[in-house]
Amino acid sequence: MTTLSIPTRVAVITGGARGIGRAIAEWFLRHDHQVALLDIDHTTLDRTVIELARPAHVLGIHCDVSDPAQVARAAAEVIARFGRVDALVNNAGVAVFKPVLETSFEDWRTVLATNLDGAFLCTQAFGAVMAQAGRGAVVNIASISGLRASTLRVAYGTSKAALIHLTKQYAVELGNAGVRCNVIAPGPVETEMAKLVHSVAIRSDYVDTIPLGRYGTTEEMASTVGFLCSDDASFINGQVLAVDGGFDAAGVGLPTLRRRSAAE
Repeated sequence: MTTLSIPTRVAVITGGARGIGRAIAEWFLRHDHQVALLDIDHTTLDRTVIELARPAHVLGIHCDVSDPAQVARAAAEVIARFGRVDALVNNAGVAVFKPVLETSFEDWRTVLATNLDGAFLCTQAFGAVMAQAGRGAVVNIASISGLRASTLRVAYGTSKAALIHLTKQYAVELGNAGVRCNVIAPGPVETEMAKLVHSVAIRSDYVDTIPLGRYGTTEEMASTVGFLCSDDASFINGQVLAVDGGFDAAGVGLPTLRRRSAAE
């Protein structure tokens, strides 16, 4: 009789119910991890846990990462269930797309509470567990908007820029305790949210600027996160990696170059 073994490594993913977060969870499940998914969306989280169909390997926790009490409760649940944490992915995020002078303080605080405060609170809670064990990895999901400015993103872009620096702060001190901290800055990614908020004109603007000429996929983001959490990245700490098809590297002139190449 064959007994299925339970993986020993544990990954915690915030905003894990959909999109990039779910793809990251699926990557960890494929690579011999148990996963804890934290998400504020009860309905989608419950559905995702059912669809993943791995009840012995998946824990879904309803959690608002901007609430210190809820984060503390979530950390206690993870430890009670799995007994350890090996990776934390701070993926939970929200966005408000408005011109700068139309962005209210309430808008500002809503975005920073989840995107920045949430990463701080979760890293404090789960990072302490990993530091005590002397091992682990944190990967934060920022955005290309944290590296270069664009329209309608004063709160979102600022939160992601701050998240990049927050990652480096943690990398210095937690790295000293054996816990690596890195951050990825995705460019535009094919998610359900992107399909809702990116108009045809915006998509065209992105494609015009990205050298690879397309949006990224959630699987590409997940593979990058998985690598940074893996032993293959054991000497990578405090780094920001743009996963953007070359968007951050690009300046002006791509549409003109493409038209010229097509005419030759």
